[in-house]
Amino acid sequence: MSGPGVDPASDPASDVTSGGGVDWDDLHRRATQMMQRAYAPYSSFPVGVAGLVDDGRVVAGCNVENAAYGVALCAECGMVSDLHATGGGRLVAVYCVGGDGQALMACGRCRQLLWENGGPDCLVMTPLGVVPMAQLLPQAFGRDDLESHHGAR
Repeated sequence: MSGPGVDPASDPASDVTSGGGVDWDDLHRRATQMMQRAYAPYSSFPVGVAGLVDDGRVVAGCNVENAAYGVALCAECGMVSDLHATGGGRLVAVYCVGGDGQALMACGRCRQLLWENGGPDCLVMTPLGVVPMAQLLPQAFGRDDLESHHGAR
């Protein structure tokens, strides 16, 4: 892979679960399956995502559009909902694909969702390779910011 990403096959940081490294091929397969289930009648831009949870579960989602564009749901929203509906935990690796099955970068809103549910060490497959959330959302706003604000009162 080129650019600032890391080749997942040689990345020691991808060894994040007790069962070994992240199975990026499985996450890609699951994300592609979800992309095929997307509801995208307006944009014709289906998106699917799959994420590995710290307890070994894989959660997934697809985008769901709406005629009122502002209430459409990104695939990552569905995946985070699946995460919490199936027991919570922390995301450790995420793979999102577009209609062509290639890695797709999360939008800004979804990067914030990934930060909240995976934190700075969550690994994300990008078009340039595997990158930790700390690089995708530098200086992110999170729980610590809220706690420091409330403590300042």
